[in-house]
This record gives sequence, C-alpha cells and structure tokens, in this order.
Amino acid sequence: MIITQQKVMQENIFRILVVDDEPDLCEILKFNLETEGYIVDTANSAEEALAMPIAQYNLLLLDVMMGEMSGFAMAKSLKANNETCHIPIVFLTARDTENDMITGFNIGADDYISKPFSIREVLLRVRAILRRTTVTVVHEEENTLCYQGLVLNLNKKTVTVDMENIPFTKTEFELLRTLLSERGRVFSRQELIDRVWPSDVLVLDRTVDVNITRVRKKIGRFAKCLITRQGFGYCFEE
Repeated sequence: MIITQQKVMQENIFRILVVDDEPDLCEILKFNLETEGYIVDTANSAEEALAMPIAQYNLLLLDVMMGEMSGFAMAKSLKANNETCHIPIVFLTARDTENDMITGFNIGADDYISKPFSIREVLLRVRAILRRTTVTVVHEEENTLCYQGLVLNLNKKTVTVDMENIPFTKTEFELLRTLLSERGRVFSRQELIDRVWPSDVLVLDRTVDVNITRVRKKIGRFAKCLITRQGFGYCFEE
C-alpha cells in the first residue's frame, strides 16, 4: 500500500516552495523532499518568495519569523490573491503557543509544525496534505475551475497555465471545462460531441481528436493529465 501511494505522488511531480531565513534548514528540507520525488525550490525571505511564480507550486512550507515580512503576513497576501489562495500552506516555526497556532489556522494554514521537528514528521504531513488538497476545486465566488496551476475562469472564458494566459477557442475551452469538471471520468467522443458542439452541427470523431490534441499542446505540463482511453474516449486525471 505504501509503495502504491509513493508511486502516485511521484507521478504527479508536485512542486514545493520552502521559505525560511535559515539557509541550512532550507537545504536539509530541499534534499529530503527531493529524495521523495518532489520538485523543490527555496527562498530565504518572504520578499524573495513573493517575487517567484508562486501559483506554480502545490505546497508552501513557510517559516513565521522572517526579516521584514513575517510568514503570517505573506500567507495573508497569498490567501487574498485569487491565483494563489488555493495553495496549501504549512507553517514551520519555533513559535508554538496556542495563540500563534490559532493565528496561523485563522489565516488559512493547512498545518502547523513546531521546531525542532523530525524530517520524517514533515514528510508524512506533506504527503497527507498533498493527497487531501490536490483535487479539482470550484471556487464559486470567482466562478473558476482549478487544478493545481491550471485555472479556468468560467465567467471570462479564459485559461491560465501557471499564471500565464493561454488563448483558447470556444470549442477548446468547453472541451477542457467538461473534462476538468468531472476529473477521472472517461467521456466517449459522442458524449463530448453532445456536450460541446451545437446539436445541428455534424461533427466527426476525428474533429474531437484534433481539438483534444490542440488542448494538450496549450496546457503545457498538464498535458499528461489528459488521457486517451483506447476504445473508450478521453479523461482528465492525475
């Protein structure tokens, strides 16, 4: 069972950002997380981290006490931004009073780990949080459909991949919307035709295949999630 879980986590290629003003601690965490198969970047201040493309990360490990801007202040900034509000945050800090923990969770933290900690504990908590939070999420207020760094704005009919706006035709947008909104479900070509194209338009199976190919090219690193099930159709899955 453990082997299966590790294999699934590695296949997803999760990206983690470690933000701490102790370079040695950053390197220790980076080494151990990369050993588990994650892609890991580090920053030694909140200001340095905020200059990075944070929307591409699946998880932040964030120290509380840092230089000019604290981890709490950085987390508040991220939670107020539509592009980053969905990213899970784990605070790593020596501030372990009840009030500090309450503050962290009220900001929107997913976990709070007190220093000193064991690397094994961090790895277990990271794995659990990614398993729990890496899902397709619909943000009703903003009416967006998200999977990691892939975001569809259902009102504006726009698609962003890791914060970069990508032009989509109406057909491509509706195809991706259909597959992403029911992640894991296999749609036959006929089902996609019925959902995406007008009923008075004759659409061949080949037309579906061509548009799926175009969508794959546009969604970059998420192309591997758009799976062909031979003899059945298409699905979007991890």
